[in-house]
Amino acid sequence: MVRTEYNTFEGFLSLGDAMYHYDAKIALEELQEDALLPHPVKLRDMILRIKLGPQDAQLLNHDFQDYLTRFGELQKVARGILEKLAAGQPKAS
Repeated sequence: MVRTEYNTFEGFLSLGDAMYHYDAKIALEELQEDALLPHPVKLRDMILRIKLGPQDAQLLNHDFQDYLTRFGELQKVARGILEKLAAGQPKAS
């Protein structure tokens, strides 16, 4: 995993800089490198910090609602997979 300001504890403590989870450029870079999706709350905060026209804001809100729905669905799928894995026995080394 590539460690960047977005996913390190040190980045969180940088009070002079933008908080780590509000930097859309870093989140986009990590998405391209590590396939990490930002949590919907962090994505919403990124959206709220950008000046948008009414039409752009409406379109972005529609996309965000779709993201939020799919993110929740994927969390349910991942939870089911992880529960099955957690209940299983590890392979012998």
